Amino acid sequence: MRPVFNAFKFAERQLADLDAQLLKRKLRLTESPCNTSVMVDRRNLKAFCSNDYLGLANHPRLVKALGIGAEQYGVGSGASHLISGHSLAHDLLEKKLASFQSAHIPNARALFFSTGYLANLAAITGLARLAESGEASIYSAQLNHASIIDGVRLACAQTKATLTLFDHQNLDSLTAHLKKDIRPLKLIMLDGVFSMDGDLAPVQELVAIAEEYDALLVLDDAHGFGVLGEHGHGILEHFNVLSERIIYIGTLGKAAGVSGAFICGPSTFIEWLIQKGRPYIYSTATPPAIAHTVLESLALIAGDEGKQRRRHLDHLISIWNQEMQFSQWIKVFSTTPIQPIILGSNKHALLAAQLLDEAGFWIPAIRPPTVPVGSARLRITFSANHSIEDLRGLMQTLQRIEGQLLERESDG
Repeated sequence: MRPVFNAFKFAERQLADLDAQLLKRKLRLTESPCNTSVMVDRRNLKAFCSNDYLGLANHPRLVKALGIGAEQYGVGSGASHLISGHSLAHDLLEKKLASFQSAHIPNARALFFSTGYLANLAAITGLARLAESGEASIYSAQLNHASIIDGVRLACAQTKATLTLFDHQNLDSLTAHLKKDIRPLKLIMLDGVFSMDGDLAPVQELVAIAEEYDALLVLDDAHGFGVLGEHGHGILEHFNVLSERIIYIGTLGKAAGVSGAFICGPSTFIEWLIQKGRPYIYSTATPPAIAHTVLESLALIAGDEGKQRRRHLDHLISIWNQEMQFSQWIKVFSTTPIQPIILGSNKHALLAAQLLDEAGFWIPAIRPPTVPVGSARLRITFSANHSIEDLRGLMQTLQRIEGQLLERESDG
């Protein structure tokens, strides 16, 4: 008889190694809707960890819209978009999403995907294949999201594309490489809002660089769409840029409160993806009821209620930036709902998260490989559903816990 498959034993060793390094992750069970107060593992906690920035995930209008969408379209799409799964709801949603970016991308057209991960894979691999010689240069920010990283890896595996990393806070190295680049297709890719630090990409400078060096700029605005800009249209509205060189990717499961993602770019590129984009062609379409619900979310985002929610969110961020102080923990400054506190070691981050949990706050520890080694942190996120009292309660608790941990260190 043959021995048990060795791969599973290898997996066991790797899991043990993760445990030893305090890097093993655990699932937690929620039993209530996504909100600022959540039932977690049968305990009610104040959540400061979701990406539901506008507090729309449990909005009554969206709950009602999902029911209406299900009554009109059913609960499944039945096939991919190019077979029979492309509904009226999908079409209306894509047109509305394109209108959100039309002031910033000439001849804009949008394509709806089931996840942001899938949208990034489709956009990046599709763009890399547009080089007639198969030779594209990809410039990717060092702190990009995993979906961009994987999209770039896949693009390089499928084509003759080469990869160069750059620091999005210092663009000198990017321009130095572009000056020497003679390849026919150059792609600059990065997050609009960096999910672990909360800082913004320097979009105006990047557009100027793309124009000067004949490159395309791919922006994944997962954490900016719905939050940034007067109407919540995202980082392009926030910086008021206009360029035919931009490919914009937005997420609909964060500030929009529902699910899915989209790519928005020049109509020719979107049509190319419909014909050649494997992640789009070979995926079952998202249920039309979801698309119908996102349409209602877009109305909320762009309307008076969306503006009011963004104003309240900005007020919370302002209070945090002005009043929250630590003795030794590092508070990373951010003007977005993402507010990181760097503790350094995995042990300290886990202990702080545990003490917060005991105090009634849900803020998981973020550790490598999500963030660089030595920068384990608490990633605090604000929602428009948080009250000022919620925020002040968190601030007091954080200061108390920092003091407790510093006392333990001095005693130990």
